[in-house]
Amino acid sequence: MYRFLLTPRWVGFHLLVLALIPSFLFLGRWQWGRFEQRSAASVAINANLAAAPVPIGRLDAVGAAVPEADRYRLVTATGRYDQGGEVVVRRRTQNGQVGFYVVTPLVTPAGAVLVNRGWVPPGATPDAHPPVPPPPAGDVTVTGRLRPAETEDNSGIRNRSGLPRGQVLIINTADIGKGMAHPLFGGFVELTAQRPQASPAPDPLPPPDVGGGGGLNLAYAIQWWLFIGIAVGGWALLIRREARDLQAAEQTAHPAGSPA
Repeated sequence: MYRFLLTPRWVGFHLLVLALIPSFLFLGRWQWGRFEQRSAASVAINANLAAAPVPIGRLDAVGAAVPEADRYRLVTATGRYDQGGEVVVRRRTQNGQVGFYVVTPLVTPAGAVLVNRGWVPPGATPDAHPPVPPPPAGDVTVTGRLRPAETEDNSGIRNRSGLPRGQVLIINTADIGKGMAHPLFGGFVELTAQRPQASPAPDPLPPPDVGGGGGLNLAYAIQWWLFIGIAVGGWALLIRREARDLQAAEQTAHPAGSPA
């Protein structure tokens, strides 16, 4: 009755099912790995955001690189803003509108720290320098989220030259520091608070979106593994149906009690 399983059509179907099983298993494991990575990153970022602020010198230094483990850690720094070294970062979206980030160096005894003071709407034309509220004068103490320097790889933004003076596309401390009189810390700070406060001031930056901790990847992993059961179950169901159809055809051709 089951000799039909050795026909070329069915052999091809068997091979297809055997190929799908490891493929679905691999895709599920890949999504599971993404789930674990994003969950770990979400836990680390939330822990850094909840931790008490520390002086920036404990986590960063001039010419250093901010470790990924310290991303979004709250830090403090005291110094004076150098408005002459200020740049604006193009193509940054906030509140559904494309505008600019305002990045101003804060000169401290240990070096200058780039401070992202917030977001401002665009100027009259795409290439025009936007109106930017000035930073506070005199000594200022800032608190903010420490970020590694932006690159094309970690930001997903393609950098280019030929921009209007004082405008950049990514907050890359090495590039920005080339035209500055003060050596720069390796990372930059997203401002969350400062004393004294400035009024008016750029719009504050929202906290980072840590996402669902990879919940979507977990759902995809389970989905791929369920497909294995569907493939095997469908294979077995088709075999049973084919066998049943052949048995019914045999009984129709040779009814019970009829001469063989």
